[in-house]
Amino acid sequence: MQQHRTAGQEAHEHVLAALEDADAIERSGPAWESFRERLDRHLPDLAGLFGQLYGDRDDWLDHLAALVLECAASWQRRPAELKELDARREARPDWFQAGEMLGGVCYVDRYADTLEGLRARIPYFRELGLTYLHLMPLFLAPEPNSDGGYAVSSYREVNPRLGTMDQLRALAAELRANGISLVVDFIFNHTSNEHEWARRAAAGEAEFEDYYWIFPDRTMPDAYEQTVREIFPDDHPGSFVPMPDGRWVWATFHTFQWDLNYSNPAVFRAMAGEMLFLANQGVEVLRMDAVAFIWKRLGTACESLPEAHWLLRAFNAVCRLAAPSLLFKSEAIVHPDEVVQYIDPAECQVSYNPLEMALTWEALATRDVALLSQALERRHNLPEGTAWVNYVRSHDDIGWTFADEDAAELGINGFDHRRFLNRFYVNRYPGSFARGVPFQDNPRTGDCRISGTTASLCGLEDAAGSPDHPSVRRILLAHSVAASTGGIPLLYLGDEVGQVNDYAYAEEPGHEADSRWVHRPHFPAERYARRNDPWTVEGTIYAGLQKMLAVRARTPELAGNTLIGFDTGNRHVLGYQRPGEEGAAILVLANFGDAAQHVSAHTLSGFAPHAEDLFTGLTALLSDGVTLPAQEFVWLRAHAART
Repeated sequence: MQQHRTAGQEAHEHVLAALEDADAIERSGPAWESFRERLDRHLPDLAGLFGQLYGDRDDWLDHLAALVLECAASWQRRPAELKELDARREARPDWFQAGEMLGGVCYVDRYADTLEGLRARIPYFRELGLTYLHLMPLFLAPEPNSDGGYAVSSYREVNPRLGTMDQLRALAAELRANGISLVVDFIFNHTSNEHEWARRAAAGEAEFEDYYWIFPDRTMPDAYEQTVREIFPDDHPGSFVPMPDGRWVWATFHTFQWDLNYSNPAVFRAMAGEMLFLANQGVEVLRMDAVAFIWKRLGTACESLPEAHWLLRAFNAVCRLAAPSLLFKSEAIVHPDEVVQYIDPAECQVSYNPLEMALTWEALATRDVALLSQALERRHNLPEGTAWVNYVRSHDDIGWTFADEDAAELGINGFDHRRFLNRFYVNRYPGSFARGVPFQDNPRTGDCRISGTTASLCGLEDAAGSPDHPSVRRILLAHSVAASTGGIPLLYLGDEVGQVNDYAYAEEPGHEADSRWVHRPHFPAERYARRNDPWTVEGTIYAGLQKMLAVRARTPELAGNTLIGFDTGNRHVLGYQRPGEEGAAILVLANFGDAAQHVSAHTLSGFAPHAEDLFTGLTALLSDGVTLPAQEFVWLRAHAART
């Protein structure tokens, strides 16, 4: 313990000495006092984490001091209006758990052509009620093979087809003025092979060679690949790709995406600088891409290692110094037990909820809610100060991420069940309503993942314009789960008007081999034009979502995360409670079946006989039980029965 205190004291003194010697740092006034106060509060954590990661190096204290100097300089450059935002968010740290939170996500070019085009859509975002807008990767990337923008060539340059960094900064300011937080991806596991760092590494500059995992021959790559899984074997087998000069570089995902070497503290410092730059442009939330892969160690799977968590915590400590309001959102499509490990106020404050998403689709296919109900009861609640981002679908494919051991408890063979779901959602199963497209299809094993818009996966392509079609009810049912389970509901923009698959994706250069572009259509202008016509499919979906979200916003029990399971005694009907004060709770009942289903009075006997239907304002008689039509749901404010 004495040794630990001495190391911490040494780090503190080293950093303070560096700050005193730095001519470029203004060490007076309120801004400096604010920084020093946060430094005293957060430096012990940052120094401890930095020591865990890099303490075996003789120069780790110098790197730490340089990092803190960069934080101080970034804070001094931070615009006054963002410092005001920092103060508001520090005064209300649970702001992202409010019941009125609603997220939207889109590709700039496909939804609005350019950043200026997107700016012109802010009035619609306000109409929809967005408070959070996630713009898919928009930075400079190689064309046409950019992996949808996830191969970043510069974190400080916007793709010129979309606009400029000045326009992004102006967009962020206007969104903020309209109560909408800007969210962007921070692709920090890898860069494009066209990034300046990668170009200099390829040219043989020793400093930048150490930014990546580069080896002279196959000896070390072969050793790592003994335990590392292939992610996209169709793109390249293994985890390494050859360089033109015969060397080998680590590329977990695609040949043109080179993994960064975080065992080098210079890489941490460089990426912290990019992160703080984006925060100073007005970005309020960073989606931390591929968090499970950021640390490598020989002899392991190189996924979800302890150091990955230390890195996230260290990046968080950096933000608390220089951009206190910035939040992290984790993207970890891994075993459910691992997903939750990244969700912590000191790591990622918000996280995608891939299990709820996948099991909502599973329940729609099977008409059986057992797996989804089990997941909500067992895996939904999170640490205080964190929240799920709940979504029906995203830009990515759908993978069946449930745990085999959870399925086995219900008598379900995980391997066979995934094969069934794949067949169902690509319309290879008798009676399927879905019109999905396989992604990474392997006909030999039956393995694949699923592409498709919400509407197409729900069967809207067969609706022939009928607002009464079951597909419309499925769309609203799926969104009702995301809207009522807690956290931030997230819409893929266009889904709120029932956009369907774009089967012409394969005609676009660079997209022909990636079926995920089928569910990334261009702006569906005709559908949006019909959104206020109640006699159309688009109008029915839009009005249903608007009503659902309005009810959510005015219902305090639906804010936050806390959820209590509720067994309906009916395998077609999902149930759960969102507790409130003084014995009140919102009881959610959702029928995933194709026929009307009844929840008995006996099952509901733990509640008082009368409950309020939040959608109609009418009284529901729980003493008679509740009957739900096919693919319908209710949100009831109920009270515990008197004993």
